[in-house]
Order: sequence, then structure tokens, then C-alpha cells
Amino acid sequence: MPFPCRLKLSEEIRSLIQGLHPELKRKVRAALEQILQDPSSGKALRDDLEGLRSVRVGGFRIVYRASSRTIEIVAIGPRRNIYEDTLRIIRRERHE
Repeated sequence: MPFPCRLKLSEEIRSLIQGLHPELKRKVRAALEQILQDPSSGKALRDDLEGLRSVRVGGFRIVYRASSRTIEIVAIGPRRNIYEDTLRIIRRERHE
């Protein structure tokens, strides 16, 4: 039996989830459970976001990075700007 993955969330993302509408919050939590059960369930991203995956939750996307033991949630947000926001986060991480 494979070892369970650990979910890694920043305080910013925890706060964002807490502030969501209850129905959307429920769907996001269900999607996080799905990701933990099957880290490859999300769509693989390409180009500048290669190495990340995305799961659709209504009009929102959860962007994450999966390693052998950890699922790191990089960003959660509306589809219209999540990929640009994620790219900014990735670039900021690279310069730290």
C-alpha cells in the first residue's frame, strides 16, 4: 500500500479557502481529497507552468505541485486569472 501524501498549504491559501462561499468551500475540500487520493488526477500544465497540475472546481482552478510524498497547493482562484497569478508566484519563488 502506498504511503499517503501530505497536503501542504500556505497560510494565504488556508485563509482564502476559509473565506469562500460554503458550497464552493465544500467543493474545494472534495477536490483536495481527490488530489490526495490520486495526485495525477489534475491536468498537467505546459510551458512556463510545466511540472504543475490543475484541477477544475466549477469556475475555479486548484493549481498544485505533486512530489512522491507531498502535494503542495500553489494557487486557488478563478479560471480567468489563475494561470497568470500562478506564473507570478512561481517567478517569485525562483527569486527567493
